[in-house]
Amino acid sequence: MEIILSPSLLAADFTKLSQDIKQAEDGGAKYLHLDVMDGIFVPNISFGLPVIESLRKCTDMVFDVHLMITEPERYIERFIKSGADIVTFHIEATEKPMECIDLIHSNGKKAGIAISPKTPAESVYPYLDKVDMVLCMTVEPGYGGQKYMSDMESKISTLREKAGDDMYIEVDGGIGADNVMSPINAGANVIVAGTAVFGGDITANAKRILEKCVQL
Repeated sequence: MEIILSPSLLAADFTKLSQDIKQAEDGGAKYLHLDVMDGIFVPNISFGLPVIESLRKCTDMVFDVHLMITEPERYIERFIKSGADIVTFHIEATEKPMECIDLIHSNGKKAGIAISPKTPAESVYPYLDKVDMVLCMTVEPGYGGQKYMSDMESKISTLREKAGDDMYIEVDGGIGADNVMSPINAGANVIVAGTAVFGGDITANAKRILEKCVQL
């Protein structure tokens, strides 16, 4: 399965987002990871609908929108209208996971379901045949720059075994060129990286991570 790099916009320079995004795309990134935080589900606030809508005019990259918000069903359609291609919500943040999935699919977009480090893989088993992607957090959600949790690799492997070869399994948190092969060997194929891409030479950083992935 193809390895896809999804750089996290939170680590970009917000004074020149369109330039940073273009450089990441030049480096081979196909997705752009957009972390939306509400200050309730996670103890941090990021950006929302207007930023995504503005960026949609700047690039054709796949917008990989990660909703770290309580009751995501309230906003899913609005994020899709703003430009989301994939909408991922947290299983811990809603009592209506099937409503979320159906909302996303009824609007013609791909649905992802995310689990935080303390959440067992079994919590998403009932939805694996309904979603297009599972996001396994490899740090606690809410802040960038945290250290990669290698003990999440057993969860990644479990999800891959349970979901099969066609499922997109995304990992997010503490991943760069030096350790990217660890989640990939465990079964991940969509890699979120923030500072490892946007810190320094963006195009070179993206290429370096993807070159590591080729060395399978």
